[in-house]
Amino acid sequence: MSEYIQHDQTGVSVGVVEKKTFTFAQPPAAMALESGASLSPVAITYETYGSLNSHKNNAVLICHALSGDSHVAGYYSKVDPKPGWWDFMVGPGKGIDTDKFFVVCSNILGSCYGSSGPATHHPETSQPHGLDFPVLTIGDMVSAQKALLDHLGVKKLLMVIGGSIGGMQVLEWTVRYPDMVISAIPLATTTRHSALAIAFNEVARQAIMADPNWNQGNYYDGAKPDMGLAVARMIGHITYLSDEALRQKFGRRLQNKMDVSFNFDADFQVESYLRYQGGKFVQRFDANSFLYITKAADYFDLKKNHGNGSLVEAFSKARARFLVISFTSDWLYPTYQSREMVQAMKKNGLDVSFCEIQADCGHDAFLLPNKRLIQMIKGFLDRVYSGNPS
Repeated sequence: MSEYIQHDQTGVSVGVVEKKTFTFAQPPAAMALESGASLSPVAITYETYGSLNSHKNNAVLICHALSGDSHVAGYYSKVDPKPGWWDFMVGPGKGIDTDKFFVVCSNILGSCYGSSGPATHHPETSQPHGLDFPVLTIGDMVSAQKALLDHLGVKKLLMVIGGSIGGMQVLEWTVRYPDMVISAIPLATTTRHSALAIAFNEVARQAIMADPNWNQGNYYDGAKPDMGLAVARMIGHITYLSDEALRQKFGRRLQNKMDVSFNFDADFQVESYLRYQGGKFVQRFDANSFLYITKAADYFDLKKNHGNGSLVEAFSKARARFLVISFTSDWLYPTYQSREMVQAMKKNGLDVSFCEIQADCGHDAFLLPNKRLIQMIKGFLDRVYSGNPS
């Protein structure tokens, strides 16, 4: 536990930042999706930190996880109490140094933080898309990111990095646009979901769709499926933690009680915690977006989509230098899945480094300040940068 830092001591903040929106595929043009459907127009919200240098060789793309967004660092105002979700990692002098690098983070398609998704309004009806929004893939999300980077003038990515579903995007980038990606760090991720991961996602989706307020996705003008979404988040949150993390944090301790109540109140602290997490989540996330993003993650299959059933063949398309990182207590995407991708990369002669970091906190370890993780990312990125002179 000594690896974890309680306060940000790795540099100053990027300060006040601005969320921007890029819109493309305006009618009559449209973005073709992997399902065969199309989308028009397409809006992508994003943030940037640092500056693209004159040689345009210092761009870093950060890909967020399921419920993340483009707000990776800094604050939206001088009185904003909460920084971006990876503020300890991104900023001047930090692991991803914004004094050196031009950092981009965009909100993925299907999400509910400004990018096109089921909650955004259809241009013809001025009503939320709901389930009329087309089903997406990780590849579609990456294609939209590519359009944004073209707009920003980024021709090469010094590095693309992300964890969980963000890590899936990283892997997709390396095989979809291999000539554009110089290096990649997939964190706590997989090349395809296991049956266990799909099962948890399906139970979470069913919790949402069983809520009578879901109304086949048409809830935007009335009561929302808050209970279903809260339960979905509770299910997901359990998979992000670990047995040891829950034992250390809660054990079987009671919640403000001397003994059990012999009713269905939250007797145990862990019950109260999960209810709190579920209730907090419904205040910031959209139920339909949860359905769409988890389905995209379940559909992701690198060996099927890019390798004709062979992971080695899939990575034969890649050219990037890799640093693959897993965490010992991550049971959602366990280390053996990272080792499988590393082996496939090595069979293609790719430059690959691998590290399994000791952590008790489960899958969410990549989101928590960890000195070793920060130093590893910083060292890798600096070496790649110095090895790619202008």
